Amino acid sequence: MENNVKGAAAPGTIETDAIIIGAGPVGLFQVFELGLLEIKAHVIDSLPVVGGQCVELYPDKPIYDIPAVPVCTGQELTDNLLKQIEPFEPTFHLGQEVTLVQKREDGRFDVETSVGQRFITKTIFIAAGVGSFQPRTLKVDGIEQFQDSQVFYRVKDPARFEGKNLVICGGGDSALDWALNFVGKAESVILLHRREEFRAAPASVAKMKELCEQYEMQFVVGQVTGTEIRDGKLAEVKVTGADGVTRRLPLDMLLVFFGLSPKLGPIAEWGLDIERKQLKVVDTEKFETNVPGIFAVGDINTYPGKKKLILSGFHEAALAAFGAAPYIFPEKKIHMQYTTTSPKLHKILGVETPVFD
Repeated sequence: MENNVKGAAAPGTIETDAIIIGAGPVGLFQVFELGLLEIKAHVIDSLPVVGGQCVELYPDKPIYDIPAVPVCTGQELTDNLLKQIEPFEPTFHLGQEVTLVQKREDGRFDVETSVGQRFITKTIFIAAGVGSFQPRTLKVDGIEQFQDSQVFYRVKDPARFEGKNLVICGGGDSALDWALNFVGKAESVILLHRREEFRAAPASVAKMKELCEQYEMQFVVGQVTGTEIRDGKLAEVKVTGADGVTRRLPLDMLLVFFGLSPKLGPIAEWGLDIERKQLKVVDTEKFETNVPGIFAVGDINTYPGKKKLILSGFHEAALAAFGAAPYIFPEKKIHMQYTTTSPKLHKILGVETPVFD
């Protein structure tokens, strides 16, 4: 990582104490832990919404291993974390990727995003999960021209698909879940998968087969190998089965759920130690990378004994905040305080200190 000249900040540059890359659960909790230490953060995420993998992959799926929360969905977890960090008023920069991280002579970092937003920050917390997610696309000539009009890789507005003839590609939970969801709402539902075996929950597969037996939907084994375009619209997909026979499936809309491909992207160019597409942390006391002032928390990091659990990321975020404090408050001794009893933390959180008889 090269040093940049000290220089004055360019117009429009945001100067801050902390930048968090990734707005998933761990990135959001990092806001909280920094906030308790009176450190304000800017949060950057390549996705257009807050919540990361939780909201992108399983917003309605139950999560059972969040301490003291017997069950919640990915969306509910995200909503609760957002409520928890409200007192700290973080600034979110969504739909943009960090493209440049460069060390300055004054010890801070220059940061720039894909939309040209510039920052100067004292610390960086990479909470990017397994990287930025890009949907695995269907590799058929000419299909890309129909993306977001007739071909979709995620469902943003379910009502848009009601009353339509749908072909849904994939063999994982997303494909099965949406196929089951649209039965009775769409005009017709055909589930298309390259083989008989699925990667989805067995109960979902059983329900799908039951609905097929009741002629509520269809399941076809095969792969999309071509298209039929009429009047500038996608009218049919050509599907080749294991028997080598190509059949035609008429449709209004094609939903493709081949999973999301995680990519480290520009992170790989920032001079950080990387092991199997994960960032190595120097120690588990501060979760700092080999570049002083840059911390890695959550699924993006690796160390001996690492477990990819949300609760592990929460623990890492707490220690990373304390590890970063000396960069932001070099003259200040940071004391451990408890939200239960500390009047100072109660003031920061905007709550009243309880009085006990």
